[in-house]
Amino acid sequence: MSASNQSFIDPRHVPWLTAGMSLAALCAAWLAQYGFGLAPCHLCLLQRDAYWAAIALSIGAIALGVRSPLRRWVLALVGLAFLAGAGVALYHVGVERQWWQGSEACIGGIAGLSGADLEAAIMNAPVTRCDEIAFEFLGISMAGYNGLLSLALAAFAFWGFARAPRA
Repeated sequence: MSASNQSFIDPRHVPWLTAGMSLAALCAAWLAQYGFGLAPCHLCLLQRDAYWAAIALSIGAIALGVRSPLRRWVLALVGLAFLAGAGVALYHVGVERQWWQGSEACIGGIAGLSGADLEAAIMNAPVTRCDEIAFEFLGISMAGYNGLLSLALAAFAFWGFARAPRA
C-alpha cells in the first residue's frame, strides 16, 4: 500500500473483526440475559440471528482466503446481514416507543382463540413483551444500541468490501 492509501485497519482483517464483534455482541446479550436477568423478547432473539449470520459469513470469507475473488462479495453479504439486524432493531425500537404495534409474537395476542389454542398460546408465550423497555441508558434502549452497532458494523463490512482486492 502506498502511504496515501494506508488505513488504521488492514482491509484483510475485516472478516476477523466482524466475526469477533458479532461474538462480542452476542456475549453482551448473554451477559444481560444471564448475568443481569434481562430476559429477551421475540425481537431481541431475532436481532441475535443477524450476528449468527454475520459470524458464519465472516468465517466463510476467512476460509476463502485473501486472494479469493468471492471474498469481497461475502463481505457484502456480511454487511447485508448487519443491515437486516439494524432493520429488526429499528422495528423493535418503534414497538418499544409505540410508534407502531408489534406482531402477536411480540405482544401475545389472544383474541378469538379456542380454549386449547389459548392454553397453547399461554404455554408458548414469550417471557418478555417486545413493547416494554427492559433497560435504557441515556434515553436509548438496548434495541437502540444494537441498531447503532449493527449500522456501524454494516458500514465497516461494506468498507471492507470496497477495499478488498478485485479479481
